[in-house]
This record gives sequence, C-alpha cells and structure tokens, in this order.
Amino acid sequence: MRLCFLVEEHYRHDGMPNEVIRQLTAWGHQVDVVRPGGSLLSMTEAVRAGSHDAWVLKTVSGGPGLTLLEAAAAVGLTTVNDARSIRGVRDKALAAAIGRARGLPLPPTYAAARPELLREIPAQEYPLVVKPADGSSGRAVHLVSSPERLEAVLPVLAGEGLLIAQPYVPNSGTDIKVYAVGGELFATERCSPLHPDPAVRERRVPLSAEVAAIAAQVGAVYGLDLYGVDVLLGPEGPVVVDVNDFPSFRQVPDAAARVARAVLELARGGGSAFPPASPARSYTLPLPIPAQVPAGAVDGA
Repeated sequence: MRLCFLVEEHYRHDGMPNEVIRQLTAWGHQVDVVRPGGSLLSMTEAVRAGSHDAWVLKTVSGGPGLTLLEAAAAVGLTTVNDARSIRGVRDKALAAAIGRARGLPLPPTYAAARPELLREIPAQEYPLVVKPADGSSGRAVHLVSSPERLEAVLPVLAGEGLLIAQPYVPNSGTDIKVYAVGGELFATERCSPLHPDPAVRERRVPLSAEVAAIAAQVGAVYGLDLYGVDVLLGPEGPVVVDVNDFPSFRQVPDAAARVARAVLELARGGGSAFPPASPARSYTLPLPIPAQVPAGAVDGA
C-alpha cells in the first residue's frame, strides 16, 4: 500500500509516528512523509485522487496539517482518523459541546474569545482549569483558584486565541490515559499536568469496566478509531477532561506494530475497519482521595 503521513516539525523526531512509519516500511509498504508546517505546499498537486491509499495525520492542534487532511478527504481519499472527527476533538470548545450533548461525563465548559471575558464566570465555579481551545501537550494549562488569582494569569493567556474554562475536578494528582487502537483499549496512569511530580512515573494500570465503557463511548461519539482519552477519577466518578486523535500510545505493548496494523486495516476498509473499541481486560480501580487546591494557587503546566 502507499500511505501519506502528515507530520509536523514538532513530531519530526518523535517515536510516534516515526516507529510506525519504520514498521510499515519494513513490511514493504511505501510511506511518503509530508511536513505541512515546514514546506511550501501546492494544494492542487498535493491532493490527487488515487495518489495514496490513506492519509494519516500527526500534527499539533492549530497547524496546517488538518487543512491538508480535510482537502484529501474532500476529494474522496481515505483519512486516518476521519477528518471531520479530528476537527471535532481538536477544538476543545466544540468537543465539550458535542460530548456533553451525547452523554459523556465532561465538566461544564465556558468559552471565551478574549481572556478578560473569563471574569464573567461566577465565583462559585472556582477553582477553574483554563486552557486554549486548540491546545495540545499540556500547553498553557492553568489551575486558577479564585477570581482574584485570575487577574494574574490573564496576561499569560493573551494571544492564545479561543479559551475554555472548566470547574476543577478534585483528584489524586494523577489521571488515567486510555488509548484505543485496533478495537482494543489500554490504560496508563500518569502525573496530571496540573500537579507535576517527577516521582510519578507513567505506568500501565488495569482498566475498570466503568472507565472502559466511557472510553469506548468516546470513540463512538466523536467517530474516532485511533485516539486517546484523559480521565480523572473524581469524587463523583470518572470525568473526561481531554480527547486526542492519534496520541503517543506510550506504554501500549508493541505500540508501533499495533498502530501500523490498525492504519493498514483502516486504509483497506476505507477509513472504517473496527467494531467499537472494547477493553482488552477489565478490572476495578479504587477511587482516589480528592486532592485539595492550595489557597491562592495559580499552577501552570
């Protein structure tokens, strides 16, 4: 098969997707790599019907790669994931609206085109987590404890574009990252970007039936095949705080081979090859003791 990977400079030396590309090449497939953020693109020549069996996107949110992927989809080419589905999760304000409407346990979400508009959020909603609607990799994520502390972070948020704010979910300082690949789910525990702790190492953990059901529902709601879900275990149960298309798949066993096989199956199936994701195994995870927010704290990640 002939595949086109759209890879931003940010991921030029990253294990994912480079290991997947190497695996596909080793299996005898042709992989063309396009770096949409680092080269002049002839849009009329880059996207041609029949040029590739599938296009795969690994870019930062807000980069030009998604536009090129959408152009490929518009002329009938297969994309991994579906281009419309990617747009639906990369805009976190849109993702929150879609998810809440479809029954996913997401926090109430405010959107603001300018940082100063966040002042209108009622005081009883604090503490807040504030981040860019097109953010990725923990960029410009802030925990704001009070309206007074919001003033200190407003200048930092200038230039970040559309912002979202959500009430903070008390948690243990770690979150559960669930990866979906090839119709299976794999869970890892890692340090929350709001509570950095060098002593906490990312590790594989059992996947509870409740979290597995939510992660599978995420794929169905947003129409994703390869994705990651960030889940906090709050005092009222699991809460979805982020969804990523084509994540890192860290700690997933044989990740490169699994993702490569999934890409090939999706390419052969025209972008749809798997039943809804289901847990490889299901266990019960205990709910952690909620962490307290230090008075007056403004934590950035």
